Amino acid sequence: MDPLLTIVIPAYNEVESLPVLAGEIRAVCEREGISYEAIVIDDGSKDGTFACVRKLSAEDPRIKGIQFRRNCGKAAALSEGFAHSRGRYVITMDADLQDNPAEIPSIIKMLEEGADLVSGWKKKRYDPWHKTMPSKLFNAVTGRAAGLKLHDFNCGLKGYRSEVVKSLDLYGELHRYIPVLANWNGFKVVEKAVEHRPRQFGVSKYGWARLTNGMFDLVTLVFLHRYTSRPLHLFGFVGLLFSVIGFLILAGFTVDWAITGVGHVRPLMLAGVAFMIVGVQFISIGLLGEMINNRMADRTHPVAATAGLAVE
Repeated sequence: MDPLLTIVIPAYNEVESLPVLAGEIRAVCEREGISYEAIVIDDGSKDGTFACVRKLSAEDPRIKGIQFRRNCGKAAALSEGFAHSRGRYVITMDADLQDNPAEIPSIIKMLEEGADLVSGWKKKRYDPWHKTMPSKLFNAVTGRAAGLKLHDFNCGLKGYRSEVVKSLDLYGELHRYIPVLANWNGFKVVEKAVEHRPRQFGVSKYGWARLTNGMFDLVTLVFLHRYTSRPLHLFGFVGLLFSVIGFLILAGFTVDWAITGVGHVRPLMLAGVAFMIVGVQFISIGLLGEMINNRMADRTHPVAATAGLAVE
């Protein structure tokens, strides 16, 4: 019989934290009568994390482990955990003990009341400034670009209906944008303030580098979401803008030549020509994208004239 809840826990060098976390999860779920399984994904740890998972699994069969031979990143770990989840609900939490398992019952309640995804909000944080400052900037930019207002997109503590996690295609570092992806897929995303605890063991594995990586991923997501099926709308707009600027520059020189009868090649004139050429190139890229989309559509959709109609 499948459990009510699957808890997915990515872990990277968290050998000290896992036994404590497993005990807290067990205490909460048994007290609330929640049937569960916990899947720990060892993301290429070097400190004996997977040996710890084996020991915990031997003591409690509800704890399962998946080991990556190298560090593949949190998105890959979550994707693997989601693929093996069997619960009606799925909760993700980090293995560093900063997410409190005591939040599990209230998250499940919100899912039962109609939410598809409950995203945690670490309202009071205990992280160092070099982690909180990039996070605040990241959340502000992401909310603006994605059209989804959340205080904390990257909180590790989240709850999902199983159909949500099965719909996600995670790669690279897209785990930061799970609420965005779910919202774009039509799922109801809500936010819940959750307790954030100080780190007990080890050090934070995130910093300013994730801000730049996150911004590139955001640009990719927004482009794929808004312009995959209509690339000419993006490239054509940029191309038209460049072409108009180039045309106005060259038109000014043309009028000046017509009035004075003297024409000189100036840097601004060359810039106008360059703007025109770049504009045509952008429009051409957009048209090529439209042609590729059209060809892909022809291959994936059956021709209506050849479709049969079965009548009983």
